[in-house]
Amino acid sequence: MHFTGIGTATPAQRYTKAECLAAFERSAWFGRLDERAHFVARAVLQRDNGIEARRLAVDHLDEVFAIDPDTLAARFGRHAPALAAQAGARALAQAGLAPTDIDAVVVSTCTGTLCPGLSGYAIERLGLRHDVRAYDLVGQGCGAALPNLQLAQALLASGAAQHVLSVCVEVSSAAMYLDNDPGVLISACLFGDGAGAAVLSREAVARGRRLRWADSASFTEPAQREALRFEQRGGMLRNVLTRAVPGLAAVHAQAVLATVLGRAGLQPGDITAWVMHAGGRDVLQALQQTLELRPGDLDRSAAVLREYGNLSSAFVYFVLEAALADDAPAGWWWLSSFGAGFSCHGALLDVH
Repeated sequence: MHFTGIGTATPAQRYTKAECLAAFERSAWFGRLDERAHFVARAVLQRDNGIEARRLAVDHLDEVFAIDPDTLAARFGRHAPALAAQAGARALAQAGLAPTDIDAVVVSTCTGTLCPGLSGYAIERLGLRHDVRAYDLVGQGCGAALPNLQLAQALLASGAAQHVLSVCVEVSSAAMYLDNDPGVLISACLFGDGAGAAVLSREAVARGRRLRWADSASFTEPAQREALRFEQRGGMLRNVLTRAVPGLAAVHAQAVLATVLGRAGLQPGDITAWVMHAGGRDVLQALQQTLELRPGDLDRSAAVLREYGNLSSAFVYFVLEAALADDAPAGWWWLSSFGAGFSCHGALLDVH
């Protein structure tokens, strides 16, 4: 399997963390929450938390604090199809393919629900063939990109498709929830909206860099499910985020990396570019330490986090796009995502 096109998309509206704090302080929610909640929000949004700005699918930040099931569902229904289509169109353009060349589309999300699913909207908005194989993957949280790509690899390897469009789209502002729990408040300060897409093909393109999927592995620990998950409360998604997440991410990322590199007869030092999901600054620090990475190895992940926040499943497409734009050194690249489950996934890419 070869990556032949990458595309990303975000809402146009950019909001700094200072603007987010000011909007929170003037909202009705500020008075509903206790002093400890005020302290947590200010600590996250005034100190260096690794994030400077986020893109949110609202015209004004005050809209974020209209938190009810109908408003949030409408936001997801409006913006998720649009972002998915924008990222998909950019990936197709980079691949030099027409929409009718796509044989299968796989769409992942965790921040909202549509039935029929987002794949049908992608078919409609992108002009894909009506006989395209369409798959909607839900409930995999921030780690969803790699399972999405693994399904694409299986479709290509089976001969069922020549070209697959992979899309991950998250409208985190449509999963807004506030209460006095520190994890809930920190989550509200971390996540942004966006979509990433990739065109995967059985054969490499003649032009540009060649990214070949060499191998992958996954690990899921259901016993740690409560460390990071969505739950339903009051008809809305409430994010459960605990202090254990950075450590869990690092330990499982190391195990998945060791599995794949062991099969390939490689060492971590053989990796020339690291394309890693960043759950937050603390997660990146845990990954840096546990994987014993070189200074600068996670700079692209940190840069995406700083400018866009945690984009959940779409995040790694932005980092992969940045690695290509930076002309990262050829050789072995490592692509990894992790999240709810607790799950972790990794893939070895051969890049020339």
